[in-house]
Amino acid sequence: MADVFISHLEWTGGDKGPTRDPKTFSRDLNVSVAAITLPMSSAPGYRGDPSRANPEQLFVASLSACQALTYLFLTAKNGVAVVSYTDDAEGHLGIVDGKIRMSRVTLRPRITLEFGAHETRARDLVAKAHEDCFVANSVATPVHIEPTFAFTEAAAAGR
Repeated sequence: MADVFISHLEWTGGDKGPTRDPKTFSRDLNVSVAAITLPMSSAPGYRGDPSRANPEQLFVASLSACQALTYLFLTAKNGVAVVSYTDDAEGHLGIVDGKIRMSRVTLRPRITLEFGAHETRARDLVAKAHEDCFVANSVATPVHIEPTFAFTEAAAAGR
């Protein structure tokens, strides 16, 4: 049995007028998943509202979140204590094979390990998480990962 994921999209830009001109119609959308509604638009370079999220950002965020959740699961399963994980991911839109697409995504996780955690195993699990990430396995865009690691202080870890 396959899991099913549902979202609801509503173009709210119609409140500002119909699509009579490709330069001026509103790109405003609301996307709902579960009980969360996210105001969206196209990217500012495509006449979108810069105060709203855009699909390209959410594409990058999906890859980042999938990597993080897969990594955290694997570290828990393999006895590597992670105390902090942040990522400033970056996606690039460009021409690939004559079409505008996400040409690459770079994830930059900053991972803080508990003092004494096995750093080599923690590093190896970054690659394993990428191999296991459902979202990364579903896209053609190259995804690069540039992790950095730190450790908690021995005193802060209660040692």
